[in-house]
Amino acid sequence: MRTAKISRKTKETDISAILSLDGGECEISTGIGFFDHMLTAFAVHGGFGLKLKVKGDLEVDGHHTVEDTGIVLGQAFSKALGDKSGIARYGSFYVPMDEALALCVVDVSGRPYLVFDDVFDGQMIGGLDSSLIVEFLRAFAFNAGITLHINVMYGKNAHHMAEAVFKSLGHALKAACAITGSDVLSTKGVL
Repeated sequence: MRTAKISRKTKETDISAILSLDGGECEISTGIGFFDHMLTAFAVHGGFGLKLKVKGDLEVDGHHTVEDTGIVLGQAFSKALGDKSGIARYGSFYVPMDEALALCVVDVSGRPYLVFDDVFDGQMIGGLDSSLIVEFLRAFAFNAGITLHINVMYGKNAHHMAEAVFKSLGHALKAACAITGSDVLSTKGVL
């Protein structure tokens, strides 16, 4: 089973994560209810097992909690994939969420990059400052070593737009991580 366990403790956060790319239980506690909801949507739609416990300095704000969660989850994702032998490498997925539509395209390449036209204006969605969504995505992409393109094509309700982002990310990564052979999918022979 492709599983990784990562722990990270700083003066601002204390995070432990167990990620299984091949399924399992989902138990998420970050102290930010809406963020828990988004990470649960990501894991469920990706078919991932995810146990995540985060203690952050929420008395300051949610920034360190959200960004550091992206760092740890990205590191776990990279570790669980190992040398990436046999995976499809690429994945893409559209998710409609009522009036909103998001597209996620991913390359599990070892070359981190994020393209995200941040449509969120910093309004609160539940307890999550929506401007932190890009911080999570950047930290995740760079620590996972993936090229990540996400486009919220349209939408009006911030909850729906955010949920479409996280669900499309889960589905696209599920496709990219699918075992399709035994070799590394690269003309270089290595990712």
